[in-house]
Amino acid sequence: MTLEIKIHDNHFVLHASGAVFWKEKNMLLISDVHLGKISHFRKHGIALPKTAFTGNFERLTSVADYFEAEIICFLGDLFHSKLNKEWDLFEDWINNRPENFLLIIGNHDILKPEKYEAVGMAIASELKVGPFLFTHEPEERDGYFTFCGHIHPGINLRGSGRQSMDLPCFFQSKNQMILPAFGEFTGKWIMEPAQNDRVYAIAGGDIVKINMVEKSKKNFFR
Repeated sequence: MTLEIKIHDNHFVLHASGAVFWKEKNMLLISDVHLGKISHFRKHGIALPKTAFTGNFERLTSVADYFEAEIICFLGDLFHSKLNKEWDLFEDWINNRPENFLLIIGNHDILKPEKYEAVGMAIASELKVGPFLFTHEPEERDGYFTFCGHIHPGINLRGSGRQSMDLPCFFQSKNQMILPAFGEFTGKWIMEPAQNDRVYAIAGGDIVKINMVEKSKKNFFR
C-alpha cells in the first residue's frame, strides 16, 4: 500500500491512492482529484453510474484517515468544472475534516476564490518550503525539487511475450516528482523514462518500483 523514499534528507511516503505523505511536515499531497468531472460527463450524456459520485470522497476519506496529516495540499485540478452537485458533497466533506487545507491552483480550478475560502481552504499559485517547490504543472526550477501533477503520468509495461499493461505511476526525475491523478475517470499520459528516471507504478493496492531495461528498442520490465 505504501513505499517510503528519501529526497533531500526528507522522508516521503507514496500511497497506492496516488497521494504522497511528507513526514517531516505532516503534510499530505494529492493531485488532480477532478471533482465534478463525473457530473460534467453525465450532464453531457456520457453514461456513468450514480455510485461513481461517492468514489472520490471514499478514497479521500480513506487516505486522510490513514495518515492523519496536519495539512492536506491539493496540487491543482481539485474541481474539474463549473459548480455542480459534487461541490455540495465536497463542502460537506471538508467541513467534517480536522485538517488544514491548501489548494495550488490548477488549470481546471475555475471557481471563484471565494468558494474555496468559504470552506476554510487557502489558495496559492505555488508553495515553497525549504528546498521543495509545489506547483500544479511540471516545472524544474534552479535550487528546488518540485512536486506537481497535471499530466496524469502512467507507464506502459511490456514483458518478453505479448503481455502489456498501462498503470498509473509516480514519475521521478532528477529534480521533480509528478504525482498520478487521484480522481477516477481521469485517464493517463504514458511516460517514456530516461535512463536516470525513477518510476513507481501503482498496481492494485501496491507500489512497485519499475526497473526499466533496454531490449530490441522496447521497454521491458523485470
